[in-house]
Amino acid sequence: MLLLGTIVNVATVIAGGTAGALAGKRFGTRFNEAAFRGIGLFTLVIGLYMALMTSGILMLAASVVLGSIAGEALGIDAALRRFGTALGRRLSFGGEKFAEGMVAAFLLFCMGSMTVLGAVQEGMGQSSELLLTKALMDGVAGAMLASALGLGVVFSVIPLLLYQGGLTLVAAGFGSGLPEHVVAEVSAAGGVLLTGLGIEILGIRRMNTANMLPALLIAGVLSAVFH
Repeated sequence: MLLLGTIVNVATVIAGGTAGALAGKRFGTRFNEAAFRGIGLFTLVIGLYMALMTSGILMLAASVVLGSIAGEALGIDAALRRFGTALGRRLSFGGEKFAEGMVAAFLLFCMGSMTVLGAVQEGMGQSSELLLTKALMDGVAGAMLASALGLGVVFSVIPLLLYQGGLTLVAAGFGSGLPEHVVAEVSAAGGVLLTGLGIEILGIRRMNTANMLPALLIAGVLSAVFH
């Protein structure tokens, strides 16, 4: 079934995020902040690990710099946060914290190679196993993140569905897999984004990480051209 993995992924994030948000209300601020620091540190380490898997450090640097410039010009991060803030206020869940949870969760769930590889495999009709595995992991991560950031994490399923489902449909339309080296470089660029997200979650510096999203596309194009 096309989009099965993404649909299950959406369901696990909703379930895990809701459970985490409800559980977070039972704990004090001190415990929520401790969980938040743990998530930030874990995200930072995973991002560095993914980024270091690149086979072309200059190409990765060019992708991130050009992607950041493009994203800044497009105002992607600000647009996502405005959407999240407006949605949170409309649903009476709060504004900025709701938006922060939505954006952080989307980046955490969608920047890894499992998203790209899983979507391509499912789109080509090979298997949904990779996305189903990712769905389980995202459900657990969503619960942890929502315990600190609230229900904004649950609503990250909106951009998740658009991005991951879109990749699956594109793969189904093209009917051929992406070369491994392209997936590897897209994943490495995603690692840089996760590193930035980890820095942001830890409160070290505001990175506007979503503005770097075009780096994923640029990394794929550069890898395909110069490999």
